[in-house]
Amino acid sequence: MEMLVIFFYIFYVIEYYYWLFRLKNPYQAYRRISFEREAYDNEHDLNYLRKRKFWNFREYF
Repeated sequence: MEMLVIFFYIFYVIEYYYWLFRLKNPYQAYRRISFEREAYDNEHDLNYLRKRKFWNFREYF
């Protein structure tokens, strides 16, 4: 909801292709996307969305 849906997907694709160009590996590029890193780091914290700060994905750049 922070970025609206369209901006989320635009940013997601841009970041994926950036990492794909740098790493030359699709799986590693996917794992380096800031949204995915935030999700994997907090997948076991059931209260994460309640305590998460606004635009927190920026910490994963």
